[in-house]
Amino acid sequence: MMTVTKQVIKQLKPGQYVLIEGVPCKVVKVSVSVAGKHGAAKARLEAVGLFDGRQRSIVKPADEEIEVPIIEKKTAQVLAILPNNKAQLMDLQTFETFEVDIPPEKQGKLKTGEEIQYFDVLGNKTIEELK
Repeated sequence: MMTVTKQVIKQLKPGQYVLIEGVPCKVVKVSVSVAGKHGAAKARLEAVGLFDGRQRSIVKPADEEIEVPIIEKKTAQVLAILPNNKAQLMDLQTFETFEVDIPPEKQGKLKTGEEIQYFDVLGNKTIEELK
């Protein structure tokens, strides 16, 4: 199964996801500069890392393609809240159990037995929203 596709940078919109330096990121802003007399238009892409929350920005030709990760949105149930801000989850379709880090904004809000939505991106999993 292919986990990435390609898309032209100038067609990206805020809220979409891209790979910058091999890290899945959520696009915050795309700005395209006007081309000069002989030059190609440049696009500045600002994004936030999906797993680490770091700001990243790149400048590339606007017509260049960039890798876009395929994100699988799945539902899971919280089995246990573990020390070190981790949660043990069970996928509600495959019944697979796994551990994920709890994002800082969701710490203290998760409860055992609760259903959540998580993203599976390039083999990494992260809690996205509480149901």
